[in-house]
Amino acid sequence: MTDAQDTAADGSLRITGVTPPDDAGSSVTEAPTPLLEPREGIPPVITDETALAEVTAAFAAGSGPVAVDAERASGYRYGQRAYLVQLRREGAGSALIDPVACPDLSGLGEALSGVEWVLHAATQDLPCLREIGMVPTRLFDTELAGRLAGFPRVGLGAMVEGVLGYVLEKGHSAVDWSTRPLPEPWLRYAALDVELLVDLRDALEKELDRQGKLDWAHQEFDAIAAAPPAEPRKDPWRRTSGMHKVRRRRQLAVVRELWETRDRIAQRRDVSPGKVLSDAAIVEAALAVPANVHALAALNGFGHRTGRRQLEQWQAAVDRAKALPESALPQPGQPVTGPPPPRAWADKDPVAAARLSAARAAVSALAERVTMPQENVISPDTVRRICWEPPQTVDPESVATALAGYGARPWQVELVTPVLVDALSTQGA
Repeated sequence: MTDAQDTAADGSLRITGVTPPDDAGSSVTEAPTPLLEPREGIPPVITDETALAEVTAAFAAGSGPVAVDAERASGYRYGQRAYLVQLRREGAGSALIDPVACPDLSGLGEALSGVEWVLHAATQDLPCLREIGMVPTRLFDTELAGRLAGFPRVGLGAMVEGVLGYVLEKGHSAVDWSTRPLPEPWLRYAALDVELLVDLRDALEKELDRQGKLDWAHQEFDAIAAAPPAEPRKDPWRRTSGMHKVRRRRQLAVVRELWETRDRIAQRRDVSPGKVLSDAAIVEAALAVPANVHALAALNGFGHRTGRRQLEQWQAAVDRAKALPESALPQPGQPVTGPPPPRAWADKDPVAAARLSAARAAVSALAERVTMPQENVISPDTVRRICWEPPQTVDPESVATALAGYGARPWQVELVTPVLVDALSTQGA
């Protein structure tokens, strides 16, 4: 049993979901304090190169980690670009930068190279930060740290309240951040999001160290920082909500044509695709395969608000799908590169199904012992793959090699290998 398992197994030290209790088992129960205003007030929004150069110099001269956050306009604009970047660092204070007015922040990114960046849910913000030239070489993810430490609620507000005793105002998280000028209450909210991020990082580092998990966290953070940009998703139209209703290949072609037409329009107009045409309307049209504009207009999602010209462009997409030869129609489902869905295992390979059941139970018990979510102990996909095609000889070395080959970090390999060896061996792998 590792130090972390020993610590987590000690009931007096378990995370309560509010605040990590101290060694005596007590937890902070005082009423949290509302955080209403940034310490130095709301900083001015940086909108020109001169001001950006001043901020860059100030943050380069600062000390310690830098808190970083970004606001997007999900649901309003096309894509996931950043519409506001917030930073805070000791010695530099806080900064709010408009990446629309200052689209190239590579100079700032370079000035902070080698500095630890503190983000909450880093994988959500890193893509839009990368687009404007900000790429960390070191990072600390406070959401992931909370998961590893065993907190059941890891949103920023819950973590700041539970760990630091402050309440963040979260009323503006889903607003349209592409709005210009940004209202003062939104800017206050944005500045407060980085106000205590480094303090939260410091408290979580201590807790992870106390649990013996700090090295695990550093391995996870290093993996995130080193990960290449995600590959473009293959056939993104297949993720249309309600696709499970569409069975025939001709209908699938209608979904594809409508989805791609909608995407082109949304990109040209810089609006969220859902504001151009809903997924439900796409599926409705695919199921009906309307013969003409009149039939299309009778479907849900294509009602009286849809103008004649719009109806004609959607019907043209349907007509293109209807005109495709059979050989050009999309296949139902996507090519499977890994194991089949677990629900099919009992029929396809009952022995593999038994292995998976035993492995899942073992990983679940292990996750309980180290007080963290199962998916953070080891990826469920990795468990499926090793159970579907286990090593020819099941022993610690072969299982560890397989886990590493699937991308498991060293701490995960060390922790999970023994329980997976037992699970695979007892099921006659």
